[in-house]
Amino acid sequence: MRKTLDSLYTASIWIAAIFMILLLVMVLLSILGRQLHFHVRGTDAYAGYMMAGAGFFALAHTLKRGEHIRVTLLLQAMSPKPRRALEIFSLASAVLLSGLLAWFSVSLCWQSYSIHDISTGNDATPLWIPQLAMAIGTLVLFIAFVDELVAEVRGTRKAVGGDESLHNE
Repeated sequence: MRKTLDSLYTASIWIAAIFMILLLVMVLLSILGRQLHFHVRGTDAYAGYMMAGAGFFALAHTLKRGEHIRVTLLLQAMSPKPRRALEIFSLASAVLLSGLLAWFSVSLCWQSYSIHDISTGNDATPLWIPQLAMAIGTLVLFIAFVDELVAEVRGTRKAVGGDESLHNE
């Protein structure tokens, strides 16, 4: 199971990377179009879709690597037993909230598909297509939070502490 979950998180970050590359392509196409006097319809909208897709697909992998912003001031001041209780409460709350976000994202995507909703821009893209990235990304985030909660309850969770989470500096 661990191998499957880790593969899911890795696939998710690779998809986010592909979305980032496609975002770059959309921006470059827009710039080239202005410089060379041609217009590709929807480049701005597609750049936005790619940015959203990259963000949502990166969430779970970022969580599992301990890169999400955490306020640890209170946790560091607590003894182990209350700290663990607060971690479990926080993770349970995150499971609930991410589950709700996933539910409503999937519902929105399904509703857009059902009523054949299209974007109001000149690209007229069926909205369920870009919303699918949000729905899948939030589902993977929900799975990652459940994974973290189960690991914390079992006592096998590797908590990121101190300067470990500051990989971006």
